[in-house]
Amino acid sequence: MESRALDRIAAGGFVDRIAVTLSGLCLAHCLATALLVGVLSSASALLGSPLIHETGLALAIVLGAVALGAGIVQHGRFLPPSVGGLGLGMMAGALTLPHGGGETTATMLGVGLLALGHFLNRMALA
Repeated sequence: MESRALDRIAAGGFVDRIAVTLSGLCLAHCLATALLVGVLSSASALLGSPLIHETGLALAIVLGAVALGAGIVQHGRFLPPSVGGLGLGMMAGALTLPHGGGETTATMLGVGLLALGHFLNRMALA
């Protein structure tokens, strides 16, 4: 029964497509924050809020677990979740860095790796 539910969730890589889209939005958020820090310090305070980063990471973890976990069940390959997990780890580690201390770079690299993991997962499902 569980396998059928996971098959439906992973079918067509729907969750992976959502996760890749959210990764793109995260990347846009990081770039916008970095640009706005230098231009509009009042707007950067809103975009740089820890709550946004913590919520985004929690959402990324949930989507990653569902999509990449379902992918393992379907195709049995461990590379996509390994790459995605590394990205999630980098994103989580970036939350511990001070602003301007490599946080944006670590986050963007982590988001890129997570998106790559979801992309690999979709390709393995095809």
